Amino acid sequence: MATTHHANVILPKVSGSSNSRPINILLVNPNSSEYMTKDCLTALIPSLPSDVIVHGFTAPYPAPTAIESQTDAALSTEACIRAIKPIGHNYDAFLVACFRDHPLISVLKEEFTQPVLGIMEAAMYAARMLGGNMGIICTSERSAAVHGRTVSQYGFRDYFAGCEAAKLGVLELDSNPKAEVHANITQKINRLVQEKGADCVLLGCAGMAEMRDICATSVQGSGARVVDGVGLGVQFLIGLVREGLKTSKNGIFRDSSGDRVKRMQDWL
Repeated sequence: MATTHHANVILPKVSGSSNSRPINILLVNPNSSEYMTKDCLTALIPSLPSDVIVHGFTAPYPAPTAIESQTDAALSTEACIRAIKPIGHNYDAFLVACFRDHPLISVLKEEFTQPVLGIMEAAMYAARMLGGNMGIICTSERSAAVHGRTVSQYGFRDYFAGCEAAKLGVLELDSNPKAEVHANITQKINRLVQEKGADCVLLGCAGMAEMRDICATSVQGSGARVVDGVGLGVQFLIGLVREGLKTSKNGIFRDSSGDRVKRMQDWL
């Protein structure tokens, strides 16, 4: 351990010596819109370490093109787990790129030991580290209602400024004119910051990842932070993998395959 001098104060310091193998993360887009998977991957490039590879998985047919309801989420979970089960051992961690408490998160935790994280989880954890009052910009009013419940379930109700809905469908983030979408989103973000007191704004859809810089610019000077769960989710997973941490298997995420075998129903 070496020392460094700062204004006559000697501080201990340490540098890394790890030569770990590359980390492979599976970014799971649980809807069947491939362009959204590609947009998420593109948004990761500037901050992705050179020894980390993120692989994009798009939900296969018959998964819905967007996750806008509990039914969509259930249908996409079945399509995804059947496709991921045979290949999951190739990856060190899984990121579910859907901004909700998607059931696929818990299913992957049951079926695999590798760390699993959803982008809403990642964004909320980061917002609690960075500020004291988080707000969410989301697509629809139904999403706003669902997110409020999820925030409470994760224990963040006391740090929640509320949601602002852009009143757009998930696919309209891409299909509508970009300038119109950006103006709508930034207006709602400024309302969260200026009227509701949010000091961290969470981008409430994986389809918003590519507009993080535009959103951050819109609140520049206010002191508020714009938080994207896609990029942060990858960084959190990298930390868990480097620390050798895996999903606990002595509680609710205990492997369920044995029970299926006993019932002669191991169809995955």
